[in-house]
Amino acid sequence: MDRLTALETAMDRRAIMQLGVAAGLGAALLPRLAWATTQPGALSHVRELFARSVGPGKFPGMVASLGVPGYETEYVARGSEGFLDTDTIGADSLFRIYSMTKPITGMATMMLIDDGKLGLDQPLADILPKFADMQVQNTYDGSITDLRPAKTPITIRHLLTHTSGLGYTIIQKGPIKALMEERGLVAGQISRLKIPGLSRGESVRSLAAFADGMADVPLVCEPGTKWVYSTGSDVLGRVIEVVSGESFDAFLQNRIFAPSGMVDTFFHVPDDRKSRLTTNYAVFAKRLVPIDKGENSIFLDAPPYPFGGSGLVSTPRDYDRFLRMLANFGMIDGTRIMGELAVRVGTGNLLPEGVAGPTIMGPESHFGAGGRVGLGPEAGIFGWAGAAGTIGMVDMKHGLTSGLFVQFMPPDALDLLPEFQTALKADVMALMERFS
Repeated sequence: MDRLTALETAMDRRAIMQLGVAAGLGAALLPRLAWATTQPGALSHVRELFARSVGPGKFPGMVASLGVPGYETEYVARGSEGFLDTDTIGADSLFRIYSMTKPITGMATMMLIDDGKLGLDQPLADILPKFADMQVQNTYDGSITDLRPAKTPITIRHLLTHTSGLGYTIIQKGPIKALMEERGLVAGQISRLKIPGLSRGESVRSLAAFADGMADVPLVCEPGTKWVYSTGSDVLGRVIEVVSGESFDAFLQNRIFAPSGMVDTFFHVPDDRKSRLTTNYAVFAKRLVPIDKGENSIFLDAPPYPFGGSGLVSTPRDYDRFLRMLANFGMIDGTRIMGELAVRVGTGNLLPEGVAGPTIMGPESHFGAGGRVGLGPEAGIFGWAGAAGTIGMVDMKHGLTSGLFVQFMPPDALDLLPEFQTALKADVMALMERFS
């Protein structure tokens, strides 16, 4: 079986048919829909949400985007890059996108599968031998000595879909969390400040050290049996290094960012861009307290290693280019970045058979290469959110892209994100009904 046939087999055939039909859906509607998004009354629900959410005692600023295939993306922006940073916020402001890094890492993995250098169901131990004989906790988040041998090897599919059983310090509790923090298996950074409840501890200093360390930590559940948010994307960063022969950050730059025209996406913000870096806030008693100012952000320093699950800083404009590349099945501005089938498979359901997907970003869903895959009325929608209030989604049926960019942690401490999703859905439905 050649690599494309193997990819096609991995995807639900009905989904392929639906996507094929959707590619031509509403073609006559799109120019009118694109024009409509630029009119003063368009996106009225999003604009109203921004008007009541930005200001003293609220949020300093935020940006939303809505893209229609073949036309310039429309951005809605209001406010400044921080309460004490008076620079106007906009499509080129820099945001910590945290877990919105995961779909980028996922698609980088799909590229290597499409290149024939990886297999979707290939055992991880083929690439990183230390993962050959994993142990599993008998009790989730329980004892780290009451263990059993894993029955199933971790595969690339498991890493992509958070079904590997690998732990995550932001999720686990008890002795396994303490063990990971003690060993520096901390996949992310937030601030130079030591903030109770948010500080993640000091990390090991390389992807190789991180992957080797994770191989020595018990799994929290049997691979391929349960969706548990994990460090799978970070381990995939090391897989990409080994398989490609490039550092993980160089691979992303050479294969995705540069050819896609993503000029402002980094693991380490350069000095000449730091004036555009927003301030990140923590929510304490419903009030926003600055924890990482743009002027002295931890993201101005080189990270311990490029975090494939949480490490990127980007702009609304750059991330929209990534989403538009997916919406156009691997193409942007006439340049092919990914193979079409790799995009179709990566944005479709990759969960192992019988495993239920997450419910943490809405109703139960499927899961693809680093992102949620919608079901029912949300079928065809792929994307993920970040720990500091960002969201990026692509509607693969209609080619629409959307995003929200704001900076506060934790993102469920306030009601902004679900309110934005409700407002955006209402605006898109109004536009579709008006011009269908």
